[in-house]
Amino acid sequence: MQTVLTYFTILLTSFFLQAQNTIEVSMSGFESNNGKARVGLFVEEETFLREPKLSLSSEIKDLKSHVTFTDIPDGVYAISVYHDENDNGELDLIMGILPKEDNGTSNNPDTVMGPPKWKDSVFEIKGGETKSFEIIID
Repeated sequence: MQTVLTYFTILLTSFFLQAQNTIEVSMSGFESNNGKARVGLFVEEETFLREPKLSLSSEIKDLKSHVTFTDIPDGVYAISVYHDENDNGELDLIMGILPKEDNGTSNNPDTVMGPPKWKDSVFEIKGGETKSFEIIID
C-alpha cells in the first residue's frame, strides 16, 4: 500500500509541476488604431484559422499591439491575428472569401495565393519556454 501511495504522490506532483510555457505576440503594421487586435492560438491543422483553442484581444496604440498567452502546455501551435477595425468580433470578408481586414500568422509566411497554411505557421514550445513572435499585419 505504501508503494501505491508513493507512486500516486509522485504522479500527482509531476502533473502539477509540469512546465508551463509563455507565448508573447507583438504585432505591427496596423493601418489605424481603430478597433482591436484579435489573436487566436490554434492547436491543430483541421481547425486552423476557424476555431482557436485560446483567443485574446488587445488595444492598438501607435499602430502596434501586444498580447501574452500564459500557462500554455507543451505542444505544437500556430497563431493567427487580425485587425478587427470595426470591433465587431469577427474577421470581415469580401464575398465570403477574401479578408477585408488586415491579418497575419506566426512565422509571417508569404501568402500571395490563398490563406496561410498550418505548416508555414506552426511552431513547437516545451519545457517552460517563453517564445516571442513579431507578426506583421498586412
